[in-house]
Amino acid sequence: MATAFPSSASPDFQPADRPILIGVFVLGVVTTAILLWLLGDAVTAGVFLAVFCAAVGLVMLHASRREGVSRSDAQADIGLMSAAIDDSSEAIAITDRAGRLICASRVYGQWFPGLPAPPGLAIGDHGDERLAQAGRAAWRDGSATVAGLVTGRGRLVATATRAGAAEDHLVWRLRRMDGNDLADETVRMVRGDGGTRLGAAGVMAAIVDGGGRIVAANRVFLQRALGDDNGDAGAHVFADLLDDSRNIIRFRSEGENATPLRVVQVPLDDGIGESPTLFLLLDDAAALRPAAEAASGHIEALLAMLPLGLALAERDGRILFMNDAFRRAAGLPTGQPVLYPSDLVVKEDKAAVADAVRRFAAGQRMSGDIAVRLRYRPEEPVALTIAGARGLGEAAALLSLKDNSEESRLKNQVAQATKMQAVGQLAGGVAHDFNNILTAIIGHCDLMLLRHRPGESDYDDIQQIRQNSNRAAGLTRQLLAFSRQQTLRPQILQLPDVISEISNLIKRLMGEQVKLVVKHGRNLGQVRADPGQLEQVIVNLAVNARDAMHGGGTLTVQTYAVTAAEVRRLNSDILPVADYTALSVSDTGTGIPPELLGKIFEPFFTTKEVGKGTGLGLSTVYGIVKQSGGFIFADSKPGVGTSFVIYLPVHRADPVVDAPPPPKKPKQGELWGTGTILLVEDEDMVRAVAERALSRQGYKVLTAANGEEALEVLDATAEEGGEEIDLLVSDVVMPTMDGPTLVRHAREKFPNLPILFMSGYAEEQLRRSIDLDRVAFLAKPFSVQQLAEAARDALAQNKV
Repeated sequence: MATAFPSSASPDFQPADRPILIGVFVLGVVTTAILLWLLGDAVTAGVFLAVFCAAVGLVMLHASRREGVSRSDAQADIGLMSAAIDDSSEAIAITDRAGRLICASRVYGQWFPGLPAPPGLAIGDHGDERLAQAGRAAWRDGSATVAGLVTGRGRLVATATRAGAAEDHLVWRLRRMDGNDLADETVRMVRGDGGTRLGAAGVMAAIVDGGGRIVAANRVFLQRALGDDNGDAGAHVFADLLDDSRNIIRFRSEGENATPLRVVQVPLDDGIGESPTLFLLLDDAAALRPAAEAASGHIEALLAMLPLGLALAERDGRILFMNDAFRRAAGLPTGQPVLYPSDLVVKEDKAAVADAVRRFAAGQRMSGDIAVRLRYRPEEPVALTIAGARGLGEAAALLSLKDNSEESRLKNQVAQATKMQAVGQLAGGVAHDFNNILTAIIGHCDLMLLRHRPGESDYDDIQQIRQNSNRAAGLTRQLLAFSRQQTLRPQILQLPDVISEISNLIKRLMGEQVKLVVKHGRNLGQVRADPGQLEQVIVNLAVNARDAMHGGGTLTVQTYAVTAAEVRRLNSDILPVADYTALSVSDTGTGIPPELLGKIFEPFFTTKEVGKGTGLGLSTVYGIVKQSGGFIFADSKPGVGTSFVIYLPVHRADPVVDAPPPPKKPKQGELWGTGTILLVEDEDMVRAVAERALSRQGYKVLTAANGEEALEVLDATAEEGGEEIDLLVSDVVMPTMDGPTLVRHAREKFPNLPILFMSGYAEEQLRRSIDLDRVAFLAKPFSVQQLAEAARDALAQNKV
């Protein structure tokens, strides 16, 4: 309630009246003395003095009585003002001319504890000085206003007004600035579009003042609580609510059978006194079981239509509902019953899933992910999302499972491709180094055979070493084929011609229990491939088919044309749209299990028994096909058979122009040559063999261990003016300076210098990277005769 401070002075006598009384007494004495001096009559003078004093006394008595009445009226006015300002939402205070606080409202007492008198309110940012200036202006002009006073309650506006019958008081009013009051903002929100949106969401909102009266409310609240959506002020909110013995709150206007309400209170002030409060009311669906069950039915119908894997579980974890997408994501077999989420995962994850479901079902509305391995798809972990649910009947938890099988398949393909690339690089590097060793072994064998005749004991041993070295060279070719770095001699050819060349070989390999069927289609386009390597592809596939048909069967080799339109209808993400000639190798064997089908092209992977097969057959096939610009696909059904289909692009160039001349086998005498050869090789053993081999054929050989030494030899021969270098034989891959870099520097001074490169990598790959003209190529490992032939051909080509 408002606080008043009455005056402590007596209404009958005030200290301010003392000077007046003294002056009147002095005036009476002086007048009596004058009369006595003039008249000389003491009696007359005494009577005058007595009459004067009596008159003055009567006048003062009358004045004091009137002032007492005025003061009593003023005190009565202050009490009346205190009662009037008590219920104001503003902070109001009244001060007298001496700056004393006469009375203050209830809000003023809440805002300024201790009731300090304005302007001494301890307001920051020089607020007290600004209030003092406003007070002086109000005494002078009648009123003054000061805005922007910074307080803990926001920014305030203060107004000082001179008031009272004698205008000897100031009335101070303080209120929050517009737009800075949370209660005002909330009132505008509830009355405006915000209240409409809350109502659309099923939320009833009302703002209630400290006395329990409604200040503002949205239409939904007014309609249900009052039955009228037009007026919203003055009603008592607690009179509109009904609280029964079960502590269930309902609207009184809707009766005892109405829907229960859940009430949320949000204070709009600091809670001191009777501050305004925002009431949010929602229908408590959980209190009405039939309504919740009906809502649950609608939710299940909605979840069934969604493409996401969703399921509902009750508080103890029992699954109430799951949609088809959830079943597919979990890999559940058709008709397989599931009672609890833990039935979906492997044994190790059962306890964690059960505990997570109970925790989220009993807790707040929140969600979380847990990594699990599915019982029917245990290959890799998946994310199971669990969220707490409310208002869905018996359901207390929502489970989500994403079908990431396609994503996992793509990840596995990327990982497989990365692994194959890494293994290919490793295999190529190993094969390159191994080829250098085999070149030295084979070369030394050839040199030793030149000194021995057939029939000698050493001759047979040397031949045996040479044969084993050639077998090892075949193994390196397989590694290079897998890494797509082997040396190919592509030609323009027809697939039926290649198959006819090896038909007899395939029949011998198949045996009597396997029937070979060969079919050729019409209008087959020409392909560009190495016939020898293509024969190896067919033989490898045929041998694998034979091993898969233990009790015999049928091997079908078929060729057919595939047009671009047919490729487009296949809608393959791998096979580009173009014309192809296809080669299909099919068997009627045991087939390949689906879980192994994606691994068959990996190196050293085999399903054969230990000691049978190296695991390089299909990886070699894959490498040869890819290096030839083709594609290979495998299709298998366990118990039915396996089919491999190879797509080779149709070659459109003129076969006459691209076809190389038929190789001519030279006679031994034609290998003899003359001239100076510069041999550059970083491997000492290979350089020694090549030097001896070329020297035996009549060439003068200069050697260098690297590119820098070779350039020094070239510069030395040019400065001395001696014989020029007729042929440069160089390795491709060398430390510091490789072969192509050496050739570019050499041809700056010797532009017509013929070049013969030696390397264990693929010729076509090297030619694309070297980009040099008039360059011959010799693949490692090579024999002494092959080196002599290559040197002779390179010199002969330069002379043409």
